[in-house]
Amino acid sequence: MRTALKWIIRLLLVFVLAAVAVGLWQREQITRLLAVNSLFSEEKIVHNFSNMNAAFLSTPVPRGNGPTATLDYGPDASLPDEVNAWVNARDVTALVVLKDGQIVHESYYQGTAPEDLRISWSVAKSYLSGLMGVLLDEGTIADIDDPVTKYAPALVGSAYDGATVRNVLNMSSGVEFDEDYLDPQSDINKMGRVLALGGSMDDFAAAQDQRFADAGTTWKYVSIDTHILSMVIRGATGRPIAELLSEKVIAPMGLEVAPYYLTDGFGTAFVLGGLNLTTRDYARMGQMFLQNGRYNDRQIIPADWVAASTAPSAPTEAGNIGYGYQWWIPANAPEGEFMARGIYGQYVYINRARGVVIATNAADRKFREDGVSAQNIAIFRAIANNL
Repeated sequence: MRTALKWIIRLLLVFVLAAVAVGLWQREQITRLLAVNSLFSEEKIVHNFSNMNAAFLSTPVPRGNGPTATLDYGPDASLPDEVNAWVNARDVTALVVLKDGQIVHESYYQGTAPEDLRISWSVAKSYLSGLMGVLLDEGTIADIDDPVTKYAPALVGSAYDGATVRNVLNMSSGVEFDEDYLDPQSDINKMGRVLALGGSMDDFAAAQDQRFADAGTTWKYVSIDTHILSMVIRGATGRPIAELLSEKVIAPMGLEVAPYYLTDGFGTAFVLGGLNLTTRDYARMGQMFLQNGRYNDRQIIPADWVAASTAPSAPTEAGNIGYGYQWWIPANAPEGEFMARGIYGQYVYINRARGVVIATNAADRKFREDGVSAQNIAIFRAIANNL
């Protein structure tokens, strides 16, 4: 009896030690998975959105050795009365407004600071679009109507086989992908777990095998399309996105602080939403696009690409919000009004006619509610028209 008890105790000890060993071995993965599960919780979301590299793998996007591009302060703007209520309702954490290239309003909320590197979410897509424009202009990517498989052969036989670069740029790939951020079992959240656990985003993308429409026929916003652009760019250049974005876009802009990307376990940048910058530097990007791709005394993004990428070329339904090459165009937009937009209230809004750029970050857990997007655009327009 005593011998049997000793063996049982020994076996239990072995199991406990094995569990501890596995726990230590996978501690980083478990920590990141727990971070994903609490990322958007009410008590942590504001802190998390300014400290994403504390919980996820990341890689720097060097700002280069050049001086910081001048961003002067102009006279303080008087914002419309409804802005204060909007800031509170939408859990805004930062608001920077440029008029004719000068800061006319800058404010930070909920304990955040100007130096915070804030998560872009899908605003990052517009940065990748700019990089794509540079590479097309240089001839590194030969034609926007090339099939994505020309540059990313891992996609042969996947749902992306037959889609062109243009198709994925304007979210008309026809690939079936569930973008419901509130459903833990949605495709977008499965992709988030791949990121958190150090898996391969490329493998996840290549495993997509369902289509709902032929490529180029129907618009449906699916974030994984942007990762396909990353695979195309890396396949064409043989270089990582962070290095390319730094060389072609970030370093020439003269940013204040070096950005960083979240990455998967293979160092692949999370291009569809993992870029982190200060709000002033987001505003610089908006100013560059307002100025047709010119900033810091040089043409950084080709002007014809700026025009093409911010035009509503995607096959969206008439009368609804428009989409270009990873840029949004509000419904009934006057010429030169467009925006980069990310979940939970991240925006870079450009109104070329008014000479206005608005960069805002938020931790808005109600961003999907009816009318919220329209309210945000209305506020941006009210600010622009008041300046």
